[in-house]
Amino acid sequence: MSGKRDYYEVLGISRDASDQEIKSAYRKLALQYHPDRNPGNKEAEEKFKEAAEAYSVLSDGQKRGQYDRFGHAGVGTAAGSGFDPSVFADFSDILGDIFGFGDFFGGGTRRGGRVQRGADLRYDLELSFEEAAFGTTTRIKVPRHETCSECSGGGAQKGSGPITCTTCNGYGQVRFQQGFFSITRTCNHCHGTGQIIKNRCTLCHGEGRMVREKTIELKIPAGVDNGSKLRISGEGDAGEKAGPPGDLYVVLNVQDHEFFERREHDLYCHIPISFTQAALGAQISVPTIEREEEKLSIPAGAQTGSTFRIKGRGISKRGGSARGDLYVTVDVVVPTKLTREQKDLLTKLAATIETENKPIQKKILERVREIFS
Repeated sequence: MSGKRDYYEVLGISRDASDQEIKSAYRKLALQYHPDRNPGNKEAEEKFKEAAEAYSVLSDGQKRGQYDRFGHAGVGTAAGSGFDPSVFADFSDILGDIFGFGDFFGGGTRRGGRVQRGADLRYDLELSFEEAAFGTTTRIKVPRHETCSECSGGGAQKGSGPITCTTCNGYGQVRFQQGFFSITRTCNHCHGTGQIIKNRCTLCHGEGRMVREKTIELKIPAGVDNGSKLRISGEGDAGEKAGPPGDLYVVLNVQDHEFFERREHDLYCHIPISFTQAALGAQISVPTIEREEEKLSIPAGAQTGSTFRIKGRGISKRGGSARGDLYVTVDVVVPTKLTREQKDLLTKLAATIETENKPIQKKILERVREIFS
């Protein structure tokens, strides 16, 4: 009888596990027991081999079917020979990106002269409420890496150039053997470029780039909101080895307004009105974001919290001519000080209103008694 453990047990999965579950389980074990993370640990090395062997069988549909029917005897060569290195051919994403080595068992590609795109940059810009609403033009100063004007990004003095790294022979990687496993790592002599610069540029000291501050004129469109992002193509860091530049992303921080509240493209505000205006109806003036006044008719009998819409007086919708609306909520203000004449008039008014409201009040009281009885 074979002394091998059940492959499903090795990976810690059920027998009906999906391909993704098998891959995830193996990845977890590979991270835990990989020899590079456990130097000199024979037990970890054996566990890694065991997990790799289990994965080589269960990740193959045909081998898995044979194993499910006949056990270790059904996969013959795979079970007998142990770890099958070819299993990694299609799964470099499992270990390659994690441990930093690219090609496991094959050759490799020379890296010399490869250019890289520059990094994207972020700039935070604060705007007033009005600037965001109507748009504006401003200037910002952005520190960034720019291609060296002396060496044009090559990093070498004029008349000279880089030479092939003798440590990695231009591949940018070196290979060494650790236990049973062949590993490739970034060359620490050329730092993965495959080239060495002996005569460095005196201006950028061989970096090929220099940090400079650039002033950029920026047009802010009308209607931007807090958190909006503007992408300025090609205004990020210059790439290494004269590579293409990245982009600049401007993130907008819009200040609050002391009177208006913004909700997407609509504006909201509160306007106080008197008791008589609410009772009799009135026409009031409402301020707008343009610092103009808009007339609004308040119907008789308006209540506190009633909201009215003024169409097209909100924020411009970005990329178009349409605008949001302005919503006005009225708050009925009760006077705190009254003259004797005003008190007399209100007392008479109250008497008439109470007479009219008595039937309604009676029904409400009866309803409340029914609820609590």
